[in-house]
Amino acid sequence: MQDHVYNVLFLCTGNSARSIMAEALLSTVGKGRFRTFSAGSHPAGAVHPLAIEQVRATGYPIDQLRSKSWDEFGGADAPHMDFIFTVCDKAAGEACPYWPGRPLSAHWGFEDPAACKGSEDQQRAMFQKIFRQILARVNVFASLPLHMLEKNAIQAEMIAIGKTPV
Repeated sequence: MQDHVYNVLFLCTGNSARSIMAEALLSTVGKGRFRTFSAGSHPAGAVHPLAIEQVRATGYPIDQLRSKSWDEFGGADAPHMDFIFTVCDKAAGEACPYWPGRPLSAHWGFEDPAACKGSEDQQRAMFQKIFRQILARVNVFASLPLHMLEKNAIQAEMIAIGKTPV
């Protein structure tokens, strides 16, 4: 079971910043233990350029990034998810589609860096701040010995990570 690759979906409303950065970070930090995806309930249609800038630094292939609907992951031919995280408060409050396989889920709320209306430097600083916050939670999650934990213990840890101040 230790060689199992876990499928993880990060959800947000627009799928243009937070969920995109989380997808790239867990894939990179997880070193092959996780196959990551991201989606939105109302996709923006494009990935925010400052999110791409942050992701580029991880080495994650930015050509794979696109803003997409969570409907892509609710179909019969979609990969079954092991874990689902909402990363914005709007997506956490929405009625989600049915997820085959009953994945464990948790809410990890982050401020929306795409909503920052300041100068380009202020916007970049906001993206960097949120990127670091996502990285902190992803590092904790990626360090969990998932192959040894009971499903309920994993769920409790996922929720606790989301409640940890960033």
